[in-house]
Amino acid sequence: MLDWDGLRYFLEVARTQRVSAAAVRLGVQHSTVSRRIQTLEHELDTVLFDKSKASGFTLTEDGLRFFTYAEQIEGTLFSAREELSGIGQTLSGHLRVGSTEGFGNYVLTPLMVDFQRRYPAITLDIMPVPRFISLSKREADIAISLEQPQRGPYICTKLIDYSLKLYGSVDCLAHKGPVATHSDLARHTFIGYVEELLFSDRLRYLDDIVPNSRVVFKSTSVIAQYHATLQGHSLAILPCFMAAQDPRLQAVLENEITVKRSFWMYCHEDLRRSKRVMALWDFLKKTVSLNEPLLAGKSDRLLYLPEAAP
Repeated sequence: MLDWDGLRYFLEVARTQRVSAAAVRLGVQHSTVSRRIQTLEHELDTVLFDKSKASGFTLTEDGLRFFTYAEQIEGTLFSAREELSGIGQTLSGHLRVGSTEGFGNYVLTPLMVDFQRRYPAITLDIMPVPRFISLSKREADIAISLEQPQRGPYICTKLIDYSLKLYGSVDCLAHKGPVATHSDLARHTFIGYVEELLFSDRLRYLDDIVPNSRVVFKSTSVIAQYHATLQGHSLAILPCFMAAQDPRLQAVLENEITVKRSFWMYCHEDLRRSKRVMALWDFLKKTVSLNEPLLAGKSDRLLYLPEAAP
């Protein structure tokens, strides 16, 4: 009979690819993790990891097969604990949500504060980052991304469509003159992404909107681009849910220049049985849908769900 603790140690090493990182997450010594992995490999009579200083601990073919079973066991035990301990009934515990940077800071965070106020026994980690969140490594319970996962044991739904427009600061447009036609854009400089470091092709849109644009400031962060637009004398394509809330920014050719994109929400299929995960899932669907006008660039303020009737 395999020891569950051995499976936990195996899953953490598989997800972090480092014994030291797994030890930190498990709250134990480095040597304890190494010893547990060695014991598990001995019990299974196989090698689960290829070990190297360069790439760390990578799963062997047997390790990959065992990882699938270990995740299923983890999900089953998680659901059983939630049902039998009453966690599901009281909606307590901890949740972690990963999201794109701009949406995570300007929409998700204030909505999550509202969720936590409604469910005070739940604690939250919010991770708005300019990269994809790895659910296979259990970096989050729910992820919100620009793209659907192409494979994996996930449940996925389109969260909402959103719009981006070309914005400039009020001071910038006053200094360089109004933009009435596309030809007027020639006298402006632009702000954009560092192309070779884009984490998604869905972020490639500046060249399509303004071909041969003179980009003088680049960043991997949309929030950095937002602040550069406020402080500088250049234009940038920004999400409406960020820029429309700031009266210091003004849309340029807003009836002609609009980029459409979508957010997708997904979680590991094992979490479908978790009441607190599904409570957050449903809350996000409702609250983000309520804010369709802001994400479409038709409103300048974030809305909240009404309080439930007593």
